[in-house]
Amino acid sequence: MVVFMKSYYVYIMTNKSKTLYTGVTNDLERRVYEHKNKLVAGFTRKYNITKLVYYEETNDVQIALAREKQIKGWLRSKKVALIEGENPEWKDLSREWYD
Repeated sequence: MVVFMKSYYVYIMTNKSKTLYTGVTNDLERRVYEHKNKLVAGFTRKYNITKLVYYEETNDVQIALAREKQIKGWLRSKKVALIEGENPEWKDLSREWYD
């Protein structure tokens, strides 16, 4: 029997002004696509948040939700340090997903 583990992602997206958005999803590729194409009304559409700069994966939805809440509670400087620790050039980690 093959058991498939569900994945959950905590992610941070940004725009040209480096406005930060933190979210959680069970389908990162779909969710980033929705943000990039402004398919969901709200903060990311309003502020043109289209660039994925950080994400982490877990198999536990409760851990993902707790981590999202933790990151959202941080000062901007700590979020920037998290991003720059993994992605110092702030490259769009999803840039090749939709070609």
